[in-house]
Amino acid sequence: MYFLIKPLLFKFDPEKVHYFVTANLKRFNRFPGGAALSRTLWDVNDARLEKEVFGLRFKNPVGLAAGFDKNAEMMGEMANLGFGFVEIGTVTPLAQPGNPKPRMFRLPDDGGLINRMGFNNLGVGVAAERIAAFRQSAKGSQKSLIIGGNIGKNKNTPNVDAVSDYIKCFDRLFDVVDYFVVNVSSPNTPGLRALQEKEPLMQLLNTLQQRNLKNGISRPILLKIAPDLTYEQLDDIVEIVQQTGIAGIIATNTTISREGLVSKDELKNETGGLSGKPLTKRSTEVISYLSKKSKSAFPIIGVGGIHSPEDAIEKLNAGASLVQLYTGFIYEGPGLIKRICKKILSEP
Repeated sequence: MYFLIKPLLFKFDPEKVHYFVTANLKRFNRFPGGAALSRTLWDVNDARLEKEVFGLRFKNPVGLAAGFDKNAEMMGEMANLGFGFVEIGTVTPLAQPGNPKPRMFRLPDDGGLINRMGFNNLGVGVAAERIAAFRQSAKGSQKSLIIGGNIGKNKNTPNVDAVSDYIKCFDRLFDVVDYFVVNVSSPNTPGLRALQEKEPLMQLLNTLQQRNLKNGISRPILLKIAPDLTYEQLDDIVEIVQQTGIAGIIATNTTISREGLVSKDELKNETGGLSGKPLTKRSTEVISYLSKKSKSAFPIIGVGGIHSPEDAIEKLNAGASLVQLYTGFIYEGPGLIKRICKKILSEP
């Protein structure tokens, strides 16, 4: 069904299509029997898919990457499509509109997307309230849905004060999410990637770890990194994870590279982060390198260019414990989640 309507959807602005599709998906799930039909069509229930990672039990290892559900509006709908976990955000302490439109561009000849959204979101308070409400009203398997909170800083917050923004998001979401992702790797907030340097990153992660205990409970903290890091910088990342004691890595965010693209210059020269098929190889290389360098000392969530079950299996075999979808979900539709789960079950 998705491939019948996809050509029509791809004729319109990507951001407008996103809101159109998500609004109608919410309507469908509110119709009597809509949610149950969605689960029947897409969800794969099999105990063999369950996986325990950083102390959390995941229904299956296929998650929704951050960026799709920025304001915690689609958690139940995404679970009904078969996702084993959902990551909301990136959220910032204060609401912000993001960068000027247009700010998302499809590269169909390359199977990619370029976005320069700029952390557009309604603020961490709205997200926290929505997650809390979802937790309270959730029924059945949705009660155990794993929800991650991807946190960042506001555009107008200088890097010297960035830690304060991350603390505000961390504290506000602590009681409602299952794990945290520290996003210092988006290319669309000026200066943000400078926080990936060893000294500021150590300070940020150590500060969050010091706060990471409330009423005897701590939350796994993961770091999301860029695919554009050098191998020397990846060596630093391994050391930082081990020294700070955070739970793991998400590899990778979008890339600023445009190498090998065949799309028209007016598309591929748009500024922003590139995701999708052009990122498949590099993200897998980063996963493999981190896994081998650390001797599998910490979990890795693999994301970037997963457009087929084979792509997902490749990342799992490279050392990822879990995988996430974004661009592949847009290009391939919800059937991709089910196909990945079926492929995992068929693997020896």
